[in-house]
Amino acid sequence: MHTNSVTNEFNSSEKKYFDLRNIAWAIFVIASSLIAWNQYGSLMDYYEDTILAGATIGLIWLGMKWRSFQPAAIAVALLSLLAIYTYQMHGDHITANEQAFFLKYLVSSQSAIMWMNALFVLATITYFFALYQKSDFTGKVATSMVWTAAVFGLVGMMVRWRESYIINTDYGHIPVSSLYEVFILFVVITALIYLYYEQKYKTRTLGGFVMLVVSAAVGFILWYTFDKGANVIQPLVPALKSWWMKIHVPANFIGYGSFSIAAMVGLAYLISSKLAQKNPENGFVKRMPSLELMDDLMYKSISLGFAFFTIATVLGAMWAAEAWGGYWSWDPKETWALIVWLNYAAWLHIRMSKGWRGTPMAWWALIGLLVTTFAFLGVNMFLSGLHSYGEL
Repeated sequence: MHTNSVTNEFNSSEKKYFDLRNIAWAIFVIASSLIAWNQYGSLMDYYEDTILAGATIGLIWLGMKWRSFQPAAIAVALLSLLAIYTYQMHGDHITANEQAFFLKYLVSSQSAIMWMNALFVLATITYFFALYQKSDFTGKVATSMVWTAAVFGLVGMMVRWRESYIINTDYGHIPVSSLYEVFILFVVITALIYLYYEQKYKTRTLGGFVMLVVSAAVGFILWYTFDKGANVIQPLVPALKSWWMKIHVPANFIGYGSFSIAAMVGLAYLISSKLAQKNPENGFVKRMPSLELMDDLMYKSISLGFAFFTIATVLGAMWAAEAWGGYWSWDPKETWALIVWLNYAAWLHIRMSKGWRGTPMAWWALIGLLVTTFAFLGVNMFLSGLHSYGEL
């Protein structure tokens, strides 16, 4: 499908909320949620029932707003069900992947996550190759790889969720609870947000830059898996056995993913701007989006990230009050979360009040990623506190 036709579908989907396809999508999501509740409702409390209802509404809205998400979500559902059904056929035993071919090599949590890792790295290379060759077809291949990687990542998380209960009911938890799991969440969320912007802005030339940060995270996942055995499902510490985990962490990582996209678009902006100053007819500059488009994308990404990071910070404070008896304790993780929040609040304030654009804001977005990375990972490596659940 040509990029323009994809974009036309994207734009038209914003206006056709209640056509037959979207009605079918809403029915699919509602039916899937009811099946999940019927199957696992006995393990859920009132708050988790509310989260499921909210997630159902959110998925319906997202699919109607962004139709390309619909087939990906259906693929995730079908592959996850295949894995869960296969486990049930083998007596719900975690070693079933030794007997079941598709489970062992495709849809067990570890297999799906490894496919995700490989496809993200290949997509990074393919995006840059498409940029170098000026090949629309190669760009489409790269986009398909990212979509497929995101599907495998989500399947891996869904199946890991089930596997945690198969190992031991007391181990059961949503797979956003360890450093290994949240890195997977990070790469999937970053990829999906990027794919949305790719379709909205009608360009694939920024894909390689955004996938650089995703591939860096993949490198960490692989190191953490093979050197530390972090993929092994472990029981949670008591403080993490909370329904707050299901809303606080995803909101946080929508923020992290958006900030990462803004930083990598900022890197592309700085390279394009520098080359354009030397030679406006430079081939790389002519292939890249306009500086105005990249500046606008930085702004939109940081705005989205800031909104969700703010929500996550408020939810985290409420969770802390319930778990530890106080909304704020100046724990290192909390302190650095505040630094990240202030950094992007200042970025947005300067842009909106002073009208700053272009190079200084691109540098700020890029440096902001270093601050965010330390808050996300560095605190776990070098500092300790109440949030020390993911040490290396």
